[in-house]
Amino acid sequence: MSGDTVTTDIESMPDRIAETFRGLNVLITGGTGFMGKVLIEKLLRKCPDIDRIYLLVRSKKGKNPRQRLEEIFNGPLFEKVRTMRGGVEPLLEKVTIVAGDVAEPDLAMSPADRQMVAEKIHIIIHAAATIRFDEELKKAVLLNVRGTKLMVELGKECKQLKLFIHISTSYCHLQEKLLEEKAYPPPADPHHIIQAMEWMDTETIKTVTPKLLNKLPNSYAFTKALGEALVVEAMEHIPAMVLRPSIVIPIWQDPVPGWTDNMNGPAGLLIGAGKGVIRTMYCKSNSYADYLPVDVFISGIMMVTWNYLANGDTSSNIINFTSSAEIKVTWAEMIEAGRQIIMHKVPLNGVAWYPGGSMKHSRLQHNICMFLFHWIPAFIVDTLLFCLGYKPVLCRVQRRINKGFEVFEYYTNNQWDFKSDFAQTVRTKLNAKERREYKVDAVGLDISKYFEDCIRAARVFILKEYDDTLPAARRHMRVMYWVDVLTRCLFWGLLLYWLSGFVSSPLSSTGIETSESPTVIAMDA
Repeated sequence: MSGDTVTTDIESMPDRIAETFRGLNVLITGGTGFMGKVLIEKLLRKCPDIDRIYLLVRSKKGKNPRQRLEEIFNGPLFEKVRTMRGGVEPLLEKVTIVAGDVAEPDLAMSPADRQMVAEKIHIIIHAAATIRFDEELKKAVLLNVRGTKLMVELGKECKQLKLFIHISTSYCHLQEKLLEEKAYPPPADPHHIIQAMEWMDTETIKTVTPKLLNKLPNSYAFTKALGEALVVEAMEHIPAMVLRPSIVIPIWQDPVPGWTDNMNGPAGLLIGAGKGVIRTMYCKSNSYADYLPVDVFISGIMMVTWNYLANGDTSSNIINFTSSAEIKVTWAEMIEAGRQIIMHKVPLNGVAWYPGGSMKHSRLQHNICMFLFHWIPAFIVDTLLFCLGYKPVLCRVQRRINKGFEVFEYYTNNQWDFKSDFAQTVRTKLNAKERREYKVDAVGLDISKYFEDCIRAARVFILKEYDDTLPAARRHMRVMYWVDVLTRCLFWGLLLYWLSGFVSSPLSSTGIETSESPTVIAMDA
């Protein structure tokens, strides 16, 4: 069978996932976030017959919800669907904005909007959450826990609700070294925690936070576990599903390879190392984390929705979306791949130092290197900037890096594994066209190419360093290479000189002198 025939056969196959969304109204929270943007784009591009997408959006930084949405739709992520649908206006016509805020009482929705949602919505996808690991506890609880409770209550009011999807995380039950696809007891009673955060003052909350978190490392893991428990509790009353993605990272394939809108996770790590400001990390280099490209997860959401609604498969309502069962990339492999790409293919502009350094298995060694290669250079550069009349910046950057390391080290020096049997089973039901259009496996993944796409996209979309600056960046990288070599030579030369002086000084101070002949030693009487 020729390739053209195979292609024709695939194109003639039905897209049952897109068909599932025909005529449905979907309410999305967190639609202006990283994951939410990719979800909206995919629904608009793949499901033209969806009735409407309702977005719960608040005003932010002087922009009303409509302005925020227009800005998002005019961005690079939506270029492909803009071309397909004929511009921004057809996209906006498919979307209804619901003014509200998940972190506020009653979701800050007007009675009219609440009634509209209750009458029209078929699917709720609750993705809104604070993903800051070091978020102060009250704010994290009000958004991740109370916000989830309020969304569940809204779901109970929806007369046509077919499915409530809650986006959790596979890293919210950290006491489980093997996370199975089942419910786990929450670390506290979510209802009591909500009540406590609503009436306790800030200072009291700070005092009790360590006791509440107990062995959990941060407010994120704590509050996501509590939010998940609320949805599990509501499964008796509404058709609900908990999805647990692992660490969600930039787009792999579609629509813009490598696209992201933030510096969280591996992207920030690679950029920091590529700029030369991260020289050491305390990390088990042979361990691995579980990463999931955001487009794979969004396809997974649509796949399990189809399986639940069209196939009537309700056998599992807690689903892990993870990748380590198929592919494992160690921290050392990730850092080395990123280093090679930045040094030889996609250098960044204005690197502070030639990319280098290493992972340390010893905390003492890491702390010494932090002092020598992070803090001392930062202090020297900031002093020079101050003397030249500029604002010091590097010490502030190092403080942010240190804060990031506090979170990062817990996850890199522990290991978790995950069962993801259900999603792997469901994907076997897809036809060839659906497997292509909704990529939910690792077939064809080239790790090096993926990292290169991530760095190129971060360079353009985050750092605003466009391709026409690459030649200058390569020249600067070559200069920094020789600066690095020269500095190393001077450092080791001075160290050897100091050591030779240190060795010879005690001999002289004890009355031992050397003659001009190296074979003769004279001693004082």
